[in-house]
Amino acid sequence: MKKSLFKVLAKINKLILPSFSKKSLDLSKATKFQLAIIGWRYYVTINAID
Repeated sequence: MKKSLFKVLAKINKLILPSFSKKSLDLSKATKFQLAIIGWRYYVTINAID
């Protein structure tokens, strides 16, 4: 159940949230909001795979 929820969240993230890797974002120059989005996407992806 938990894994399927995170898979749905991962698909929603892919559609809605921006991809900073495609924009070549430098993490040292990222704002706190951008870092929060990166952290959220990482958390969801790890739980969807695991």
